[in-house]
Amino acid sequence: MPSAANKQAPLRLLQPEVLSRLGNLELLARTVVDGVLTGLHRSPHFGFSQEFAEYRAYNEGDDLRFVDWNVYARTDRTYIKRFRGDTNTALTILLDASASMGFGGADSAVVKFDYARYLVASLVYLANKQHDAVGCTVFDSAVRKVIPPSSRPDAMARLFATLQTEQAASATNVESAMESLLAQSSRRGIVALVSDFYTQPDAFLKALQPLAHSRQDIVLFQIVDPAELAPEYASVVSLRDMETDEKLDVDPDWLKTEYRQRFSDHCDAIQQACRGVGADYIRLTTDQPLDDALQQYLLFRQRKL
Repeated sequence: MPSAANKQAPLRLLQPEVLSRLGNLELLARTVVDGVLTGLHRSPHFGFSQEFAEYRAYNEGDDLRFVDWNVYARTDRTYIKRFRGDTNTALTILLDASASMGFGGADSAVVKFDYARYLVASLVYLANKQHDAVGCTVFDSAVRKVIPPSSRPDAMARLFATLQTEQAASATNVESAMESLLAQSSRRGIVALVSDFYTQPDAFLKALQPLAHSRQDIVLFQIVDPAELAPEYASVVSLRDMETDEKLDVDPDWLKTEYRQRFSDHCDAIQQACRGVGADYIRLTTDQPLDDALQQYLLFRQRKL
């Protein structure tokens, strides 16, 4: 029988401070996803096996690794092997690379943007294993980089290369990124938005509505540093806005009471905006193991199949 220490070993491997030492994003993503899926393949709550299910006709852009060449040799027709859990879904990830995502508290192992990159890399790797097309849009005050969803063999390498080089900078405009995505969307799929959501909830809801009406399945990951939830200062401190460079002197008693309530209300308003359009909302702190995020995403994905 495995000991308690052995049971905790996989969890420790998925801690952000451990993952940050790996350096290579593809290795990091493989470590996270393979660790999570090992247990889930046998779980009655997740229908994500890789057993062969059926054939379907080849479509342009499909991964040639899954072409049945024996069938092609006999019939001169190209078919793709479908697997249980293979939905041919397009996953588009919106990654917030604004300056506020570069925040990390004094006791934090990683800043928010690094945690977000680890999450996005894991989603990319997972999508590849599920034979889904996957793409990514990186934005701050404007759309910075667009990689359209693709299931081609080189797509994952392009995404990892982009994630490895992007840095948090500039102001935030989540609404502009969603409008850009809506203009580019040509097929129904999954949209995953990864951000700290420092935006006005009313404007955010207005931007979400057209995306939901286009029949996209939407999941939002709000990335928060523990120091943002409960800042601790012993005396009056001057805080600087990372995006506007404005400074504000704040009292520690105000941070413990009024600030915490306002921050909680803001997060609740973002979550309520999601509920208003049928989107899923997942809040993550940068000290959480990434298996929490992936398991919630897999449950979301399964409900949408």
